[in-house]
Amino acid sequence: GPTMRRDGRLAGPTIAAVQRSDFHFELPEELIAQRAAEPRSSARLLCVEADAFRDAQVTDWPAMLAPDDLLVFNDTRVIPARLHATKTTGGRAEILLERLLDAREVLAQTRASKTLKPGNRLTVDGDGAVIEVIGRHEEGFFRLRFVDDVAMAVFERAGHVPLPPYIARADEADDHARYQSLFAREHGAVVAPTASLHFDAPLVDAIRARGTRIATLTLHVGAGTFAPMRVEDPAEHRMHAERYRVSDDLLEAIRATRARGGRVVAVGTTVVRALESAAADGELAAGAGETRLFITPGYRFRVVDAMLTNFHLPESTLLMLVCAFGGTARVLSAYRHAVEQRYRFFSYGDAMWLPRRDED
Repeated sequence: GPTMRRDGRLAGPTIAAVQRSDFHFELPEELIAQRAAEPRSSARLLCVEADAFRDAQVTDWPAMLAPDDLLVFNDTRVIPARLHATKTTGGRAEILLERLLDAREVLAQTRASKTLKPGNRLTVDGDGAVIEVIGRHEEGFFRLRFVDDVAMAVFERAGHVPLPPYIARADEADDHARYQSLFAREHGAVVAPTASLHFDAPLVDAIRARGTRIATLTLHVGAGTFAPMRVEDPAEHRMHAERYRVSDDLLEAIRATRARGGRVVAVGTTVVRALESAAADGELAAGAGETRLFITPGYRFRVVDAMLTNFHLPESTLLMLVCAFGGTARVLSAYRHAVEQRYRFFSYGDAMWLPRRDED
């Protein structure tokens, strides 16, 4: 199969067999969830089994786990990453944080009445913090500097929850809690790791009661995760970079799980990307880094045995990852089943339980 080069592009002869359009599916707009399920664990769960699909609830999931299994969650915390601001000229601007560069400087996407130029100053609405435009950065981002404030403090005070572009409403007070997972600790994401949004305290208690172990890693999800693929040939697509950290404790937990004969279960595609990135040199290694890993069918998984994941956008890099994991034909057929059965899609939608399949 194709191998992954360090720059996040695919190398190898077999990748040409896959085209972006192979991952298209028809989705009625009314199936895009605009609000989260309440309570969290009341969402539906599509179980993709060897030769059948089974409709269940997220609350049924603990019974599908074994005491020897290890669940890995992403403990990234979503920053209220959207700021509204006014230019000194009076024009309006919107800032969407991509990531923090240091205490005062950030990389951000911007929307403004006129293109921003180096030296422009913006005042954050309702807060008064002043931001200076340093200049353009690659991939359409701007470098911005908070003149008198720590950037994170301003986002925490004045920021809005950066709901995904397909949620057709402004953020509301309860999104602050609801678009954040129970495991959120490490500030740095602008997109929630959505599979973990299904977990509430009773569900976690039910998992622990089975003896199933829980561990965490960190991958800070960037807004680039929503960037559409603009090329038909995935081999030409360059992934956005995301920062991740895998601890020695997690490494030890995975070794112990393997020794017990248990499965490493990823809660979400972000966990899959972090674990597989940490094993990119053949052996799983602890440490922190940046990943541009792009997983497409033909990829050989080294770490993850099963995953819980939400339903992803047509033709997206995440759908390609899920197809690589579960078999393209089988996953797309599961998606058609989900549409027929009126499952709710995307970040605030329902979930899928998928054991790994190594041949398509």
